[in-house]
Amino acid sequence: MGFFNGVIKALGFDPNDRAVAKYDKKTEIIDSYEAEVEKLSNEELAQSAVIFKERLDKGESLDDIMPEVFARVREVSKRTLGLRHFKEQLIGGMVLHDGNIAEMKTGEGKTLVATLAVALNAIAGKGVHVVTVNDYLAARDAAWMGPVYRGMGLTVGVISPFMPEEERFAAYRCDITYGTNSEFGFDYLRDNMAIQKEQQVQRGHFFCIVDEVDSILIDEARTPLIISGPSEDDTEPYRVADGVARELAKGADFEVDEKERNLALTEAGIAKAERIMKLPNLFTDFANSSLSHKIVQALKAHHLFQRDVHYVVKDGEIVIVDEFTGRLMFGRRYSDGLHQAIEAKERVKVGRENQTLATITLQNYFRMYNKLAGMTGTALTEAEEFKEIYGLEVIVVPTHRPMVRNDQPDAVYKTAEEKYIAAADEAAEFHAKGQPILIGTASIEHSERVSKLLRVRKIPHNVLNAKVHDKEASIVAQAGRLGAVTVATNMAGRGTDIVLGGNPEFLAREEIEKQGIDPAAEPLLYAETLEKYKKICAEEHDKVIETGGLRIIGTERHESRRIDNQLRGRSGRQGDPGESRFYIALEDDLIRLFGGDRISGIMDKLGMETGESIEHPLLSKAIENAQKKVEEMHFDIRKQLLSYDNVMNRQREAIYRERAEILDDEDIIGRTLGVLEDTAQAQMDKIFADKSAEEPDVKSVSVRLNALFWPGIARHLDGVQAEVELEEARPKIIEEIRARFNQKTQELGEVLSEQIYRYIFLEVLDKNWKEHLLAMDELRRGIGLRAIGQKDPLVEYQFESFNLFQEMLDQVREGITEFALRVSVVTKEPEREERSKKWRESRDPFDIPAATGGSYSDDMENPGALATAQKTQPVVNDIKIGRNDPCPCGSGKKYKQCCGKNK
Repeated sequence: MGFFNGVIKALGFDPNDRAVAKYDKKTEIIDSYEAEVEKLSNEELAQSAVIFKERLDKGESLDDIMPEVFARVREVSKRTLGLRHFKEQLIGGMVLHDGNIAEMKTGEGKTLVATLAVALNAIAGKGVHVVTVNDYLAARDAAWMGPVYRGMGLTVGVISPFMPEEERFAAYRCDITYGTNSEFGFDYLRDNMAIQKEQQVQRGHFFCIVDEVDSILIDEARTPLIISGPSEDDTEPYRVADGVARELAKGADFEVDEKERNLALTEAGIAKAERIMKLPNLFTDFANSSLSHKIVQALKAHHLFQRDVHYVVKDGEIVIVDEFTGRLMFGRRYSDGLHQAIEAKERVKVGRENQTLATITLQNYFRMYNKLAGMTGTALTEAEEFKEIYGLEVIVVPTHRPMVRNDQPDAVYKTAEEKYIAAADEAAEFHAKGQPILIGTASIEHSERVSKLLRVRKIPHNVLNAKVHDKEASIVAQAGRLGAVTVATNMAGRGTDIVLGGNPEFLAREEIEKQGIDPAAEPLLYAETLEKYKKICAEEHDKVIETGGLRIIGTERHESRRIDNQLRGRSGRQGDPGESRFYIALEDDLIRLFGGDRISGIMDKLGMETGESIEHPLLSKAIENAQKKVEEMHFDIRKQLLSYDNVMNRQREAIYRERAEILDDEDIIGRTLGVLEDTAQAQMDKIFADKSAEEPDVKSVSVRLNALFWPGIARHLDGVQAEVELEEARPKIIEEIRARFNQKTQELGEVLSEQIYRYIFLEVLDKNWKEHLLAMDELRRGIGLRAIGQKDPLVEYQFESFNLFQEMLDQVREGITEFALRVSVVTKEPEREERSKKWRESRDPFDIPAATGGSYSDDMENPGALATAQKTQPVVNDIKIGRNDPCPCGSGKKYKQCCGKNK
């Protein structure tokens, strides 16, 4: 394959080379405007957004104005930041503007590259979203690049967790909005749970640039975004299940599949669990299925999830560690009762299980954008997935200066202990020469193991992992200083360059802040301190280059080649020298689970002693193949997740579209009447639906109509035996519904009717959608078993979920019908009126006055929001029902055997 790629490249058929050549020509056009824009004043440049917006309005396209806008952005950047985009950065900007992924090596200035495409697309006035991997980088990049945008006449905002709603709303109204993937995704979900138009913050999905696109669209795409609320479950069964799990023995009672991260109880294990619980049918009776599931989850917590690898215990809480970034994920919880199982295992307070209120996968969120683009140092290995899932091409942008880093072959050892000792010895050897060293590890636990070995060798070092999350940028920034040794979990500190000799800006800021002074408040002091450190860092830079630049020591191969490339990419930025080597042991999970006998066989043939390493191209190839296997497996998992979510996504889009229409609908009264009529028609259609029946189903339809509308409406169906008679009865029923509805609307008054009906629509829709999500979760959990019956689980899931969705729509229609005709106005007491007045003045949708009974009144500004937050239902007019009458819920049972059982 490599040979053919070489031939294609040599003949000039390589698509990447051709794309770069096309962009290269355009850079000459951009350069031709440089002399012209240099003559413009700052004020004239600040009018750029207005000038070009007018040109767009007159029919020009973004592509037409691109060369001039890029030239202006470069000029503003030169004046405000002192940074002039070089040719490769202009190419990167064009790649992003075309809706592709720009693969640019570490240190090539991706943050600056984004300003070109962001400013150009922001001129359209529809809002551009820039997505970063963490909140620190979102705030930093927005502040850092802000002068460029403002110099073009554009506004910039940042969204962050826990910010006030007004500020969040304002940030989305800016031309450019920076934030993390989860903030954008959760805002989208929250917008689609809003009960007033004014509570929605986003204004569409026009153009999005994703920084570290591989991390966000690939690594994090395996986990959907979920907004959930606690269910009413008792937490005691989790502790009981944990007790059972502690009694069961691995191997005899259950088997563990580490590859698939799963486990299964054996016959002996099931019998033992049933003995412990004194429940002979624990795993066979459906009534016990919840407890048996909790026992399996408890076993997973003990045998598949390790403390300080997958999670940490912080302040009595279980905090998940992101397996890709090594960062703590506060506020996230494992689903399906696993988080509670881990809490029980660690003997901390067990939280209640959550119920999904709204959910979306990152894939489906980002596919909503009209145009999506991304940038990273490592995307080519996942090019197929980017193309298949997101329709994104990966364009490798050439480096500004040639790459001279020396990547040495992997050193393979028999045991992990030998591997770590060898890595620590190499660190000691090169630290003695003053060479800066970055040691990459796969987990917090491994970081601490390496740190212990370095302490024994008396090597001063910084450990960078999730536990020092807030200091990571400043630690990474100084990892290139003379003699610096830094131990970091995979990818920690991404977004901060390691500058050889140290980062003068960070050092100057740190010194001033130590004195308790804000650098922004003392610009002169900051400028003096910065000059001092610039000299120090420049001298150190030369010395570090003499030692060979930054040395990367990897202590383990990651499951993905891309993550290893990210670690390597920290060294050799912008033509700097550097070296890298990975240390591997046959005991490493990747080798043990996926390399298998092949790698062990190669090792045995080559022969090796304890403490001895082997470096061989065959081994490196075998390890790369193992990584490819895992990458393919993870791709399949993500594709599978997406296949199932695509089914849900169509339903989600339909529901959210309906919600948006309800919020915007100026004739909500007419819409409500339409639903009432549809409900009545759907019920009447059931009378002759069963063609094989001997008699038309008039009785049950009559019972249901009386329950949904009011007792007596079904009298028009008395004596209906033929379809002709039904067609005569239909208009009478519809006419009576219209009359009763119009009377109800007049009683309430038009303004209050609109507010109440809008609330009823949203409340009923949201309640049923929430229950539908729960039903879909249950369906998804058990659908895999259909494969046993030779059925495709995905096809079955599509069929079943469609039926569930249709049922849900029927329930929504009927729920609206029931409430719309029963709602009444109740006058408030003075005390409650005062509380409601205070709430209206505060305008805080979450600060709700306590309910004291009753419902709406015509002087309430927003009865919908108030009622939703209180979870009160509209007051229902009491109707006397005899104990032997049909139950008005429509079940077909007598009232005393159904809803009236406990009354």
